[in-house]
Amino acid sequence: MASLDRVKVLVLGDSGVGKSSLVHLLCQNQVLGNPSWTVGCSVDVRVHDYKEGTPEEKTCYIELWDVGGSVDSASSVKSTRAVFYNSVNGIILVHDLTNKKSSQNLNPWSLEALSKDSSPTGIIVSNGDYDREQFAENSVPLLLIGTKFDQIPENKRNDVLTRTAFLSEDFNAEEINLDCTNPRYLAAGSSNAVKLSRFFDKVIEKRYFTRDPSQMQSFTDRRRFNFKSLHND
Repeated sequence: MASLDRVKVLVLGDSGVGKSSLVHLLCQNQVLGNPSWTVGCSVDVRVHDYKEGTPEEKTCYIELWDVGGSVDSASSVKSTRAVFYNSVNGIILVHDLTNKKSSQNLNPWSLEALSKDSSPTGIIVSNGDYDREQFAENSVPLLLIGTKFDQIPENKRNDVLTRTAFLSEDFNAEEINLDCTNPRYLAAGSSNAVKLSRFFDKVIEKRYFTRDPSQMQSFTDRRRFNFKSLHND
């Protein structure tokens, strides 16, 4: 297969929220039968058609970097996984809709990754918290994905969705809520599939077509990626 342009997208969130299952679904369009804990980082690749159906359509590779560990990890562990945060083009923040703590932990996960980004993020941090007004200036595209949607009791669903809507506003990101064991949540033409495609388009746009000199590279300078699935669970 010919070499194609690629972008790097981090997949961040607490252990057990379903990141590995999500990545497998996104890249293989299949349910992951026996998910296991990710040690370090696992990488898989999704083929994406940028601006599909338009004259500008272009096929690209989306590298999804599933980062394991916990936000409460020792500083030595955080320093070690900081290598995964280099040259990031986008971030998918994953939380368990049945676990409020996993939603709250997305703030420190984002802070850890974005503070290692080489490009200015516009985020001002005070005592470990975000300045919400400045977060809107973040240059790295974000997508919020809530998992285990099927496990939310019907009588609590509205409250949970209201909470996640506020969370997506905090991160200035679109949100997708799904069940990683059911591919229909990402069926072609669905609102979730449209949001996902729009996010990947934005990541590619920022990586290759932005007018920001700190983000833009010439075609000759672009790194190439030969397609190979690297996902190891």
